[in-house]
Amino acid sequence: MCGTLQLLNVSRPVKIDDLYIDVNILEEIASQQWLEITDLQNFTPKDFDRFGLGEISQIQIEGMRSVETYSKLRVLGKPGAGKTTFLQHLAIQCNRGRFAANRVPIFITLRDFADESRTADEFSLIHYIREEFLTSGISDPVAVETLLRSGKVLVLLDGLDEVCAQDSKAVVKEIRRFSENYQQNLFVVTCRTAAKALNLNRFTDVEIAPFTQAQIDDFGYRWFEAFTKITPQEGREQAIQFIEKLNLPENLPFRQLATTPLFLHLACWMFQHQQQFPSQRSEFYKQCLDVLLSKWDETKGFEREELYQGFSLPQKLKLLSQIAAITFEQGKYFFEQYSVEEHISDYLRDLPNASMISEGNRSTIASQFPGGVIEPEELQIESQGVLKAIELQHGLLTERVRGIFSFSDLAFQEYFTARKVVANYNLQVTEQPLDRLVSHMTDPRWREIFLLTVTMLRSADPLVLLMKRRIDALVADDRDLQQFLGWAHQKSLATPPSPTAIRAFHHALAHQPQLVPLLALSSTLDQGVFLDMAFDDLVQKCTMSAKRNAKGINADNVTHARACVDALDNALILVMNTKLHRSLQQLKDQLPDLTKDRKEFQTWWKTNALDWAEQIRTAISEHRNTQHQWNFSPDQQQLLQQYYAANQLLIDCLNTGCVVTAAVRQEIEATLLLPQTELEDREWQWG
Repeated sequence: MCGTLQLLNVSRPVKIDDLYIDVNILEEIASQQWLEITDLQNFTPKDFDRFGLGEISQIQIEGMRSVETYSKLRVLGKPGAGKTTFLQHLAIQCNRGRFAANRVPIFITLRDFADESRTADEFSLIHYIREEFLTSGISDPVAVETLLRSGKVLVLLDGLDEVCAQDSKAVVKEIRRFSENYQQNLFVVTCRTAAKALNLNRFTDVEIAPFTQAQIDDFGYRWFEAFTKITPQEGREQAIQFIEKLNLPENLPFRQLATTPLFLHLACWMFQHQQQFPSQRSEFYKQCLDVLLSKWDETKGFEREELYQGFSLPQKLKLLSQIAAITFEQGKYFFEQYSVEEHISDYLRDLPNASMISEGNRSTIASQFPGGVIEPEELQIESQGVLKAIELQHGLLTERVRGIFSFSDLAFQEYFTARKVVANYNLQVTEQPLDRLVSHMTDPRWREIFLLTVTMLRSADPLVLLMKRRIDALVADDRDLQQFLGWAHQKSLATPPSPTAIRAFHHALAHQPQLVPLLALSSTLDQGVFLDMAFDDLVQKCTMSAKRNAKGINADNVTHARACVDALDNALILVMNTKLHRSLQQLKDQLPDLTKDRKEFQTWWKTNALDWAEQIRTAISEHRNTQHQWNFSPDQQQLLQQYYAANQLLIDCLNTGCVVTAAVRQEIEATLLLPQTELEDREWQWG
């Protein structure tokens, strides 16, 4: 019962020892704290993923130590956090004498207890345990009572949240009574965080913490060694590849979700079959949501009494997409309970032919009552019920602190927002959803929405074309920036075979030199690019060294001056037998020999360094058409940065594996970073 695990998408059980990772426990429950919404408004996306999950200020303790510390413990956790597995591990370790060695572990699934008790019309844990002992071949009627009275039992009660509503009060009452009568024993109850209102007197509430990086790595090694079908060594090699790729910057969304054991298992499973993480993250999110919305409870053989059982899966997805899109558009990662309930009310009110009836389970859509009217008070109650149902059953909306909710992970809010954009576009709504999305191109917060949307569209042509238009329009009316783009274009024409790559290189060289080393690694860049890099390095060194003379020459300045001479020597080697070589050689001949007379060099350098450095710059500019003085204003620099970032976003969208026709892809790639005059001369007609 407790020694094996049955995992999603895996056809065979796996031994718990092969996969179990020691969990950490948070002693402070974030959702029970009091905070104002203003305390959360300045949180960044990074803060969103950390807040309330134990990585800011909360102290974590080992799970088994928490059981030793508190004799009556309720372990809370979100769906897939590992609550049941933790209880199974306690049972196995106790049975082996490695934990609570003087006790007998008794593991009870509370859903099964409630079902049998309802049938027998008696909610009695002592009776239920006796029956379990009989099933196990222990017929002594006083054995259970003897063990309990002597405090020799580790009572493990799993899944308080899985007890149906009609039985929950009776089950909670029986747990209270039973734990009071036999309080010398150890009691551990698991429950989803959202069901914490099912209060257990004299029990201490703790919460399972998300996996740390070390736990993720350990789980990865164990998972691949357990499921790789060839040899353990090959499993370990796969695990190393998995961990290395998971930690790459582009896979940050996967790593953030992998702090939940359930999603970490899905990530491992997907990586094993594809040997990489999918370029289209939307597919991974879709699988995660499929698990949360349906498969997770099915795997455990449990069918919940949904508070909103009348909703179809598409309706649930539509509701969550509507909440996500509205809150994300407003810049809200956290939202007050009344606010999200209003969004739910708006959705319920607009359901076609829906009348909400409060009979039995709330929020049942009775489509057989077309045109039914929902009273405001009833609508509010129904909205509260739907919110609690979503939190309890799926955990996609979660109460971070009292009265303040968010999506359980920013990735889901972003996915649902993108899904809403795509749904509106497919429905051809009048608000032009793609135009509205493209208006956010210069906002970094929307980057992931673009990357998700472009992969979810049946054809990404309309979106990428709109993005290209928007990018070009950003700098179309700025004469200085257009001149700069024109200069970079002329440089690219002189350096085939990849004009777009050359334009990008010279943009970086002139405005973002920190990007040059990365661009220079591209195999599409020829020797001319490396010449420009060398000359830029020469000018930078000469100018920096010359400016240090304002404070007088010292040994440090001489060191910088020597670096200038070395850079000049390198440049001379690169341009042998050219006019530029002769010009640079003449400038070098003006320098006194530093190795022969250091004092003479210092005197000359103090007087002539600035003028000499300017002559270097002028000579290079004349012969290489470089080193222009682009004196952009701060506003222009910011606009140019936005222009670069938007172009990079467009390229990243094209590289997601989205569906784009070859003609559109080729034209976009050919016209990146072009000035307006060149764009107007091209025959291509956008859209």
